[in-house]
Amino acid sequence: PMASPGYGKRPAPGQSPRSRSDFAHLPKREAAVAAFIDRLPEGAAMDHKTLAKHIADYGQAAIRSALKALTNAGHLRRIKEQVARDDGVRWVTRTYWSRTARSAAWWQEFCRSVRGVMLDAPDDAPDDPPATTTPEAEPAPERTTAYRTLAALGRTDPRMTLSAADCERLEPFAASWLEYGASVKHLIRALTDGLPDVIHNPAGIAKRRLEDKMPPKPSREPETVLRSVMVCMFCDTTEEDEPLINGMCQACRSEDEGDIPATFRPGPRPADVVAHADAARIAAGLPPRSRG
Repeated sequence: PMASPGYGKRPAPGQSPRSRSDFAHLPKREAAVAAFIDRLPEGAAMDHKTLAKHIADYGQAAIRSALKALTNAGHLRRIKEQVARDDGVRWVTRTYWSRTARSAAWWQEFCRSVRGVMLDAPDDAPDDPPATTTPEAEPAPERTTAYRTLAALGRTDPRMTLSAADCERLEPFAASWLEYGASVKHLIRALTDGLPDVIHNPAGIAKRRLEDKMPPKPSREPETVLRSVMVCMFCDTTEEDEPLINGMCQACRSEDEGDIPATFRPGPRPADVVAHADAARIAAGLPPRSRG
């Protein structure tokens, strides 16, 4: 589902082209969630509750932990932007996604670069089209909502059962419907209501309806970003309230930190190691180690 206008997923600039090794550096769960997010259209809702409804293998807690790991790894950031449009000035919070992992310094510079930029209004088409691969090469969790909707048509009306090849061929048309604001239910009704008694070519009927009944593309107004500030990925704490570490405030970093893969957690500070060692020596009846 799409987020409210002006919110939701936005692609970061300068990403590398899609490849099968995009998320090879991530654990299995995080890689699956990353691949799913990467194929969402711009403007899509991508909070952990929404994602959990569409990624069958993981619940809300697992998705939230995966999002924390992806934030630590440099794929996600939330930026609060004050935007000016013809209809006035408002604040919006956008979740920026980068297929290419970025450093904290890169994200900080990107946040600053957004200010004063004239942008097209949000929720336009993604920066590059979804990669097309064979069903064997693409895991099920990576399928787009458009593809899955087409594949499920046969459950609404068995006469409209489509093959995998049909779904891939019609996927761009269905994706445009969703990008233009149609819901999944609206799309299914458009493809199954008022069908003839006998259907010999369900893919042909689907294609004709997708083309002939395509909703209009929403009009977009340009906007100027007046001010931008990094905000914690999981709460409303901004970098002006407290320093954010890899896009998260201290409280959110500490919450369920054990679920974050160790690769993405910061190592212990030297002072903490020393204090822990001294506490262990005192507990054993030994004096603290001399460090002079």
